[in-house]
Amino acid sequence: QVQLVESGGGLAQPGGSLRLSCAASGSGFSANAMGWYRQAPGKQRELVAAITSGGSTMYADSVKARFTISRDNAKNTVYLQMNSLKPEDTAVYLCYAHLRYYSTATAVEYWGQGTQVTVSS
Repeated sequence: QVQLVESGGGLAQPGGSLRLSCAASGSGFSANAMGWYRQAPGKQRELVAAITSGGSTMYADSVKARFTISRDNAKNTVYLQMNSLKPEDTAVYLCYAHLRYYSTATAVEYWGQGTQVTVSS
């Protein structure tokens, strides 16, 4: 059974850093697009960053120059390095992945369980 397992959330001070990881467990697939959303209380879910299997990236304007998304295709893992954190970055961060199964050539979207990031002094 395929799962996306997130890690790395927690508490950081303003100006600090955190690194999130999201690994797709299981076998028989390759990961196409992967990325991160976040959802803060009372706000809509926001796409933070995404990366294709070829390494092309996109970022929300609010995180450009502060966050970096990367991936390890051999491990089907996506990372989000978050620097210069601000209190407004506080949210639950959810990873997603579009996994293409070798046997059927179909792509299925999966979501992680979410990890809390809190930025506060």
